[in-house]
Amino acid sequence: MTSPVLHDDVAIAAARLGHWPVRTPLLNSPALDALCGGRIWLKPENLQHTGSFKFRGAMNRLLAIPAEARGGGVVAYSSGNHAQGVARAARLLGMAATIVMPADAPKLKVERTRADGAEVVFYDRLTESRETIAASIAEARGALIVPPFADPLIIAGQGTAGLEAVADLAAMGETADLALVCCGGGGLAGGFAAGSQLPTVIVEPEGYDDVCRSLAAGHILPVENPGPTRCDALQTLRMAEITFATLRHHGATGVAVSEAEVARAVAFAVRELKLVVEPGGAVTLAALLAGRVDVAGRCVIATLSGGNIDAAVLLDCLREAGAL
Repeated sequence: MTSPVLHDDVAIAAARLGHWPVRTPLLNSPALDALCGGRIWLKPENLQHTGSFKFRGAMNRLLAIPAEARGGGVVAYSSGNHAQGVARAARLLGMAATIVMPADAPKLKVERTRADGAEVVFYDRLTESRETIAASIAEARGALIVPPFADPLIIAGQGTAGLEAVADLAAMGETADLALVCCGGGGLAGGFAAGSQLPTVIVEPEGYDDVCRSLAAGHILPVENPGPTRCDALQTLRMAEITFATLRHHGATGVAVSEAEVARAVAFAVRELKLVVEPGGAVTLAALLAGRVDVAGRCVIATLSGGNIDAAVLLDCLREAGAL
């Protein structure tokens, strides 16, 4: 049986990470509170290094590698945010990084991954296995594979966002009733549930709601008939045993949001919050605005998990939401 990531694991990760991650703030919007009927505290990881929470897990994983074992570098596979997190962490630690990315990854994410010195190898997400490609590269180079979510150190690192959020809220004299967390493979969601120790609702885009369905069914179910989505960061086709075990252990449940609801959330973030949030990073906001979760009279922490959005996608969201 796979062991879940626990609160103590996240506390160890926080101590290891120290000053490396940005301690992102908690933000409150009276406009959002009024629309939702609750008190909402947003954790904007779009303000994290490389524009997403992924730096936390990547840096925690790389810091755990003994200095004498870092010579072979690392290999990762990602649609973009994990790619950037690994590339930045590797550069800061003086390590080589190779990232296997889908050919349709957002241009911005590819450019920024390369800007941190990583080599990018493309693949077709529907016909090729990124894991197989990464394993072949790692074997040839003597490198360590750094997966996007199927690793306890990655999950624990992501969970430091939850640890911070609860501590910062307590410093303001408040206690949250619930956490809403963006979810692709479940690394952030599982880590956040462990770190915050709050009842957690994960949010996915419709069509990629395998984690929601898996939690409801009690066993892992893959994505069925994957199609296009704006939420490129959340296009994981199957969750891992460790993320499933972690989310189940912490009692997480899930909801899904539509493409239109995501577009509205991206537009709301720009117009009302003055924040640029990518579609996959805005699914929690989409769930709140659409009333997918009853938060009336409750204090809620919600993640905004990333801000790496191509200009064309941002404009499409604004137009669809009637903000242009």
